[in-house]
Amino acid sequence: MTFTLSEILKCIKNRKMLIISFLFIFWCASYLFLPLNITEENASFEISEGSNINDITEQLVEIKILRGSFRFKLLTLVFNKREDLKRGHYKLNADATALDLLDMLAYGKESLYSIYFAEGFTSAEMIKKIKENKHIKKTLKSYDSESILKVISSDKKYLEGLFFPDSYYFYKNTSDIEILQNSNSVLNRKLQSAWDNRSEGLPYKDMYEALIIASIIEKEVGVLEEAQIIAGVFVNRINIGMPLQSDPTVIYGMGKRFNGNITRKDLKRDTPYNTYTRKGLPPSPISLPSLNSIEAALNPAKTNSLYFVAKGNRRHHFSATLKEHNRAVRKYQK
Repeated sequence: MTFTLSEILKCIKNRKMLIISFLFIFWCASYLFLPLNITEENASFEISEGSNINDITEQLVEIKILRGSFRFKLLTLVFNKREDLKRGHYKLNADATALDLLDMLAYGKESLYSIYFAEGFTSAEMIKKIKENKHIKKTLKSYDSESILKVISSDKKYLEGLFFPDSYYFYKNTSDIEILQNSNSVLNRKLQSAWDNRSEGLPYKDMYEALIIASIIEKEVGVLEEAQIIAGVFVNRINIGMPLQSDPTVIYGMGKRFNGNITRKDLKRDTPYNTYTRKGLPPSPISLPSLNSIEAALNPAKTNSLYFVAKGNRRHHFSATLKEHNRAVRKYQK
């Protein structure tokens, strides 16, 4: 069998095209799984509203996530995602591939930020954290109680204790109002659920009074398992008309005057929150109570104790009589 020169050249040309095609396909396919150039500096980025495929790839090349735009554009074409890339704030993992990047942009998998409100926080401490968080959009003109009570649609007179302590995850530029409304909504749901499952015979007129007691328990408790016993002590005091005599309420009433120490003089100085000088509950919660404290307030332990004193190891000594309590005070406080 003989071949003409033209046939040989044609065969060589076809083989070259086949090899080139194979190499091109391999070059494109391998791109799917090769790690991108992700560093601490470019891992987080924002795609603006109205950006098209050219704008996006140009930005990604500029911040050096992509070394070139051609293969990523081709990728969006193959998967029919050219018109699906979404605006938002994104964060890539260090080992992210082009396929990961496409998936993130096509489905709008924005990066989440978090803010943590600790158990026992006051509303002032919570608001301070919101103000300091650079990822939260500040939309409130004023952070005074009246303004915030209005945006969370609360009929309460005081802001304290109306939020649930937890970690909240959000997208960048989520508003301060959304954060506050969400935290208040979580508190309302958990409080309602606990109220619906409360023990019988509690001396609370409504859920708000239970929330007040829960906030005091939160500031008194050192170990979780003592919460119900402390709740039981407070219930006993309320039932016999005895003042709650809780140091944390006195401290809360002192406000900025509190310097870390509480004296006998402080215990005698009357404020609406001094539960030594006034019987009954203070006018509002004094902190953000945890679910453990809320459930303890609504399911207190059956106890004959009327007193408790800190032992110095985060635990308390509980006493049924003043005589026993005074002995415990001498032992543990002196």
